[in-house]
Amino acid sequence: MSGLRLLAAATTPGLRRAVFGGDDDLDEGGLRAALALCDAGDLGGRADTWCCAPSQAALQTARALGHDDPVVDKALADPDYGTWTGLGLGDVAGAEPAGLQAWLTDPVATPHGGESLAAVRLRAAAWLDQQAGQRMVAVAHPVVVRAVLTHALGLPDDALWQLDVAPLSLTRLTHRSGRWHLHLPPAA
Repeated sequence: MSGLRLLAAATTPGLRRAVFGGDDDLDEGGLRAALALCDAGDLGGRADTWCCAPSQAALQTARALGHDDPVVDKALADPDYGTWTGLGLGDVAGAEPAGLQAWLTDPVATPHGGESLAAVRLRAAAWLDQQAGQRMVAVAHPVVVRAVLTHALGLPDDALWQLDVAPLSLTRLTHRSGRWHLHLPPAA
């Protein structure tokens, strides 16, 4: 049996403004929340490894939690948003409403010329399948955590948007009997 904890990176200015992509540092509130989470207890349990997406937000989240040298894994990278990178959701909705609608409803759509959500899920699925037998904490952007969970639970690609993943939310998966299981802890 293995244990994987998925931790969504703390907030950045771009995340608060619903900006596609970018590589912002954590904002003051995100850093404070991560430090408070660190003070609240050990997120890693018996984790052998901490890994994170190749972004400032993921790296800074891991470091705020006391892990100065996490393994950086490109498979956990935020999606490539193509021409939408750096644009706010409202900007895209105003300039390309049909493209945004397609991206939100069709997992293989790439109106921005970047990576489809189906491709993100395939990337996340390949990464997750390699983690069987590992004990680790992985820090990634919320949309990547959604993609990992969609695969782990055997959900269709279009179910990605049905999973809400908040910054600094922690999800625990275990791998046993050849499949992933979602662990929901008791209320504190």
